[in-house]
Amino acid sequence: MNEAYFATGCFWGAERRFWQLSGVLETSVGYMGGVRENPTYEQVCTGVTNHAEMVCVKFDPALITYRRLLEEFWVMHDPTSLNQQGGDIGTQYRSAIFTTSDEQFQEALETRDIYQALLDEQGIGKIVTQIESADPHTYWLAEEYHQKYLAKNPNGYDCHSSTGVPFTS
Repeated sequence: MNEAYFATGCFWGAERRFWQLSGVLETSVGYMGGVRENPTYEQVCTGVTNHAEMVCVKFDPALITYRRLLEEFWVMHDPTSLNQQGGDIGTQYRSAIFTTSDEQFQEALETRDIYQALLDEQGIGKIVTQIESADPHTYWLAEEYHQKYLAKNPNGYDCHSSTGVPFTS
């Protein structure tokens, strides 16, 4: 089982998008990329912790590739929007990928460049996604009420902006 970390704005809708993919074995939501240990949702929302709302995706690489997860990542949100997705504004809503291997890092950069070329064709702005190693960061599990939130609340809030540009290579 491999792990991947993605931030696309509000983590509820992103988690649902990932858990629906065949080959994804487990998902959770949490906080990553900030400066405070064991942050709470309330602290993250103030912006002082600098954490992003993150989805941890555990997947079987024999059933789904990391590249397929990246393709889903790029189209499920607007990676050209800095610290904002739709009406959600703040550093916790930034676009980010924290990689767990050199291969993941290279593939994140490669797919970013492919998607940027597709956005350029449509006259859409530059990707601002933070891409870096997960190594220096701790993944802090979010509170239980956030886990599988949209399974518990099927009609709950799911803010995901999108460029509307499909990922094709």
